[in-house]
Order: sequence, then C-alpha cells, then structure tokens
Amino acid sequence: MPTPAPPPAATGTSTRPYLIRALHDWCTDNGFTPYVAVFVDASVQVPTEYVKNNEIVLNIGFEATTALKLGNESIEFKARFGGTSREIVVPVDHVIAIYARENGQGMAFPVPADAPAGMTPTAEATEPAPASVSALKGPKKLSLADSPPATSGASAQQRADDTPPEPPSGGRPTLKRIK
Repeated sequence: MPTPAPPPAATGTSTRPYLIRALHDWCTDNGFTPYVAVFVDASVQVPTEYVKNNEIVLNIGFEATTALKLGNESIEFKARFGGTSREIVVPVDHVIAIYARENGQGMAFPVPADAPAGMTPTAEATEPAPASVSALKGPKKLSLADSPPATSGASAQQRADDTPPEPPSGGRPTLKRIK
C-alpha cells in the first residue's frame, strides 16, 4: 500500500504587511522614528516632486502622519510636504525597506517584480523626503542582503560616491511645531 502524498503546501498571504506593522510597533515602542523606502510607480500616491530614481523615503511615525493605516494591501496616511497636507497611499508590495532612523535597524524587501530592469535590490539613500517634522542629517545605505548600517538619515536618492557616512552629531531630534 503506497504512502499517501503530503497535502500541498498552502502559500498563505504575504508576510510583508505583518513584518511592516511589527517593525513599526518596535520602532514606536522604543522611541525610534519608523521610515519606509518605497518603490514608486503609477500605483503609488506620493508627491512626485520628492521622488528620486523611482524611490521615496517616508517618515511613518505617528508624529509625522495623520490617520495612519497599516493595512494588508496598502499603507495610507496624510502628511505635510512643504507645508501642504497630502494624501499618501503606498501598496504594501512597493515597500522595499522599513527601519529606525536613529540606528538603521530594520528590514529590507525585494523590489516589486514589475520594477524597471535597471532597479536592483539595493537602495542607497542620503536624505528623506520632507514629510517629517524633524530634519535629518547624514547619509545611509540600505541593502537587501544586510541590515542597514547604524547611521542617521535616509532617502531614496542614489549616492554617486561610496564615501562612508558621517556619524550622527548632537542629541536626540526635537519636534518643531509649525502653525
């Protein structure tokens, strides 16, 4: 009598939205600022004037967003860019990294399958889009193979050189309210 074959493995849903929520919670619980690097195409609703090389980095901390919803299909919130409130909608599969601004700890994800041929799974970043209320300093490199290095600041703009990042200076960032 032959042994029955095991049942086919269930694929289940993507783990990406659960990992994004978990890392967002971890950042928030530890007083860090959660940032997401996003691959931008027609399905992403962000201010295009801040997109560099089909990427943008967004502060998704509660201090920088209003009505933040970290769903299974998309991340939605309102944020101020240049003093103007904007609606942001990012499909979860377009998030290529989530990390803490202060120490670079987080997780990187593969770029979407429909990304242009020139896109690689490595995003080098230097300055975030000004969606946050605090200014950032210094460059940062994100890599899908390794955890991001512990430096301050990040964005979607590709660096032209490979110089090492400057260490952060000063104390903890402060919130500046603009009325």
